[in-house]
Amino acid sequence: MDTIDLLTVAAPLPGDPPVRLRELTDPDHPRVRRALHHRDEVRVWSADGGIVVLGRGVAGRWETAIEVDEDAQDRGLGRALATAARHLVPAGESVWSQQAAGNARSVRAFQAAGFRPVAAEALMYLGS
Repeated sequence: MDTIDLLTVAAPLPGDPPVRLRELTDPDHPRVRRALHHRDEVRVWSADGGIVVLGRGVAGRWETAIEVDEDAQDRGLGRALATAARHLVPAGESVWSQQAAGNARSVRAFQAAGFRPVAAEALMYLGS
Protein backbone atom coordinates (compact mmCIF):
# COMPACT_ATOMS: atom_id res chain seq x y z
CA MET A 1 0.00 0.00 0.00
CA ASP A 2 1.14 3.53 -0.72
CA THR A 3 -0.44 6.35 1.34
CA ILE A 4 -4.00 7.01 2.41
CA ASP A 5 -5.10 10.14 0.55
CA LEU A 6 -8.01 12.53 0.81
CA LEU A 7 -10.25 11.91 -2.22
CA THR A 8 -11.89 15.01 -3.67
CA VAL A 9 -14.20 15.65 -6.62
CA ALA A 10 -15.45 18.63 -8.65
CA ALA A 11 -17.84 19.24 -11.51
CA PRO A 12 -16.51 20.39 -14.88
CA LEU A 13 -16.44 24.06 -15.79
CA PRO A 14 -17.16 25.51 -19.25
CA GLY A 15 -14.83 27.78 -21.18
CA ASP A 16 -11.13 28.33 -21.07
CA PRO A 17 -8.95 27.66 -18.01
CA PRO A 18 -7.96 30.67 -15.85
CA VAL A 19 -4.29 30.18 -16.64
CA ARG A 20 -2.44 29.96 -19.96
CA LEU A 21 -1.56 26.31 -20.68
CA ARG A 22 0.54 24.55 -23.30
CA GLU A 23 -0.14 20.88 -23.93
CA LEU A 24 2.97 18.72 -23.76
CA THR A 25 3.24 15.79 -26.14
CA ASP A 26 6.42 14.19 -24.79
CA PRO A 27 6.67 15.20 -21.15
CA ASP A 28 9.59 14.02 -19.05
CA HIS A 29 8.55 14.92 -15.53
CA PRO A 30 8.40 12.70 -12.43
CA ARG A 31 4.71 13.53 -11.83
CA VAL A 32 3.91 12.51 -15.43
CA ARG A 33 5.90 9.27 -15.25
CA ARG A 34 3.99 8.37 -12.08
CA ALA A 35 0.67 9.17 -13.77
CA LEU A 36 1.53 6.91 -16.70
CA HIS A 37 1.92 3.99 -14.26
CA HIS A 38 -1.51 4.54 -12.69
CA ARG A 39 -3.71 6.18 -15.33
CA ASP A 40 -4.80 5.78 -18.95
CA GLU A 41 -5.38 8.50 -21.55
CA VAL A 42 -2.87 10.74 -19.77
CA ARG A 43 -2.57 14.31 -21.05
CA VAL A 44 -0.30 16.99 -19.63
CA TRP A 45 -0.29 20.77 -19.81
CA SER A 46 2.36 23.17 -18.57
CA ALA A 47 1.98 26.70 -17.30
CA ASP A 48 4.68 29.10 -16.21
CA GLY A 49 5.69 27.49 -12.94
CA GLY A 50 3.66 24.29 -12.96
CA ILE A 51 1.88 21.42 -14.68
CA VAL A 52 -1.58 19.85 -14.82
CA VAL A 53 -1.99 16.12 -15.44
CA LEU A 54 -5.33 14.60 -16.44
CA GLY A 55 -6.03 10.95 -17.08
CA ARG A 56 -8.40 8.06 -16.45
CA GLY A 57 -7.73 6.37 -13.13
CA VAL A 58 -9.58 4.04 -10.79
CA ALA A 59 -12.79 2.69 -12.38
CA GLY A 60 -12.22 4.89 -15.42
CA ARG A 61 -12.83 8.14 -13.56
CA TRP A 62 -11.09 11.33 -14.71
CA GLU A 63 -8.31 12.18 -12.26
CA THR A 64 -6.06 15.20 -12.04
CA ALA A 65 -2.78 16.02 -10.38
CA ILE A 66 -0.90 19.29 -10.32
CA GLU A 67 2.58 20.35 -9.41
CA VAL A 68 3.83 23.86 -8.73
CA ASP A 69 7.53 24.66 -9.00
CA GLU A 70 9.07 25.70 -5.69
CA ASP A 71 9.89 29.22 -6.93
CA ALA A 72 6.27 29.73 -8.12
CA GLN A 73 4.56 28.77 -4.85
CA ASP A 74 2.44 31.05 -2.67
CA ARG A 75 1.03 33.02 -5.62
CA GLY A 76 -2.24 31.14 -6.26
CA LEU A 77 -0.90 29.02 -9.11
CA GLY A 78 -1.91 25.75 -7.43
CA ARG A 79 -5.50 26.94 -7.17
CA ALA A 80 -5.42 28.13 -10.81
CA LEU A 81 -4.04 24.78 -12.02
CA ALA A 82 -6.61 22.80 -10.02
CA THR A 83 -9.34 25.02 -11.47
CA ALA A 84 -7.87 24.51 -14.96
CA ALA A 85 -8.39 20.76 -14.57
CA ARG A 86 -12.13 21.43 -14.21
CA HIS A 87 -12.06 23.19 -17.59
CA LEU A 88 -10.02 20.42 -19.24
CA VAL A 89 -12.20 17.45 -18.26
CA PRO A 90 -14.88 16.53 -20.84
CA ALA A 91 -18.29 18.18 -20.36
CA GLY A 92 -20.57 16.18 -18.11
CA GLU A 93 -17.69 14.36 -16.40
CA SER A 94 -16.55 14.93 -12.83
CA VAL A 95 -12.86 15.27 -12.09
CA TRP A 96 -11.29 13.57 -9.08
CA SER A 97 -8.07 14.23 -7.23
CA GLN A 98 -6.18 12.78 -4.31
CA GLN A 99 -4.23 14.86 -1.82
CA ALA A 100 -2.03 13.60 0.99
CA ALA A 101 -3.92 14.58 4.13
CA GLY A 102 -0.77 16.13 5.59
CA ASN A 103 -0.16 18.34 2.54
CA ALA A 104 -2.14 21.36 3.73
CA ARG A 105 -1.01 23.52 0.78
CA SER A 106 -2.40 21.01 -1.74
CA VAL A 107 -5.63 20.44 0.21
CA ARG A 108 -6.24 24.21 0.37
CA ALA A 109 -5.52 24.70 -3.34
CA PHE A 110 -7.95 22.01 -4.45
CA GLN A 111 -10.67 23.13 -2.03
CA ALA A 112 -10.26 26.75 -3.19
CA ALA A 113 -10.70 25.45 -6.76
CA GLY A 114 -14.06 23.91 -5.84
CA PHE A 115 -13.02 20.31 -5.14
CA ARG A 116 -14.93 18.77 -2.24
CA PRO A 117 -13.76 15.92 0.00
CA VAL A 118 -15.79 12.73 -0.40
CA ALA A 119 -13.66 9.93 1.06
CA ALA A 120 -10.19 8.63 1.79
CA GLU A 121 -8.46 6.25 -0.57
CA ALA A 122 -5.58 3.82 -0.32
CA LEU A 123 -4.17 2.32 -3.50
CA MET A 124 -2.75 -1.17 -3.35
CA TYR A 125 0.22 -2.05 -5.54
CA LEU A 126 0.90 -5.47 -6.96
CA GLY A 127 4.52 -6.03 -7.83
CA SER A 128 7.02 -3.24 -8.49
